[in-house]
Amino acid sequence: MRAARLIKMVLLLQSRPSMTAGELARELEVSERTVARDVLSLSEAGVPVYADRGRAGGYRLIGGYRTRLTGLGRSEAEALFLSGVPSALREMGLADAASAARLKVSAALLPELRDAASGAAQRFHLDAPAWYQEPEAPALLPVVADAVWDDRRLTVRYARKDTEVRRELEPYGLVLKAGVWYLAARATEGRPEGPPSGVVAGRRAGHRVYRVDRFVAAEAGEERFDRDEEFDLPAFWAERAAEFARSILREEVVLRLTSRGVLRLPYVTGRAAAREAIAGAEAAGGPDEDGLLTVTLAVESEEVAYAQLLALGPEGEVLSPPGLRERFATAARQSAALYGQPARRPLPYR
Repeated sequence: MRAARLIKMVLLLQSRPSMTAGELARELEVSERTVARDVLSLSEAGVPVYADRGRAGGYRLIGGYRTRLTGLGRSEAEALFLSGVPSALREMGLADAASAARLKVSAALLPELRDAASGAAQRFHLDAPAWYQEPEAPALLPVVADAVWDDRRLTVRYARKDTEVRRELEPYGLVLKAGVWYLAARATEGRPEGPPSGVVAGRRAGHRVYRVDRFVAAEAGEERFDRDEEFDLPAFWAERAAEFARSILREEVVLRLTSRGVLRLPYVTGRAAAREAIAGAEAAGGPDEDGLLTVTLAVESEEVAYAQLLALGPEGEVLSPPGLRERFATAARQSAALYGQPARRPLPYR
């Protein structure tokens, strides 16, 4: 533990012109007294650490000293490529590895390039979760992530409706989508006939996608699996996402849209479905003599369509199904009654 701390201190001093005892103490998570003892130990070991006295003083390396302890380990190198996603690193338990990797890279850079990391961090930041949601990292994510990195077989139990199902998996990769973690994996035994709750089938060699937050238990074994080198995680995910988007659009709604409604439709419902509906209507003949375009829109359900298409207001008219049209007619009558009278004075705030 102390040896690792001494190495980190040397790398810190190598990556910066000088550091105060307080700065070193914060970086190393020790007391300033411990920093002083560690500096003395480094000096006795032949590392030229010089102490500048006074209020603006601190510690620095002299004589252009460079350590050779800058080689990246496997976990550090892998984490470095994810270092632009700090929340994902924390959730997978790789924050420390990424910090060590960045420090080693900084120490190895020329002095004029050492601001590259901070410059990039101030110019790009990825905030993965969707708005108005408080993401919670699945408790078992670090276990799953370790198995993914090491190509180790994973035994899991996941929630399936009112029961729990046990599976032996070959974990291929993790995907973070809108704050939700998914595992792309291949079951090695007990493959179900159809995709269970929380699992979506893929077409590539029997791979499936599992929501990690549905796992109630996960244990990585010592046995490693032979990874299919042709498996492409981004391509697999793109295919899976497209299949999922199509699979949930089980119903259709016929709409008559104004020109404004045509422009707004992609912003109130699924963009791909909206654009496909508009393109189909324009190819079939385009707007009628009144300038209105009739489209057939694929939707998840009447309930979802009602909530989404209300945002069109008078720019869109539902023609079918009849039940959905009646819901809009009722909403229109209620709105007309509400706005057809003077506004009521608001109650005083108490």
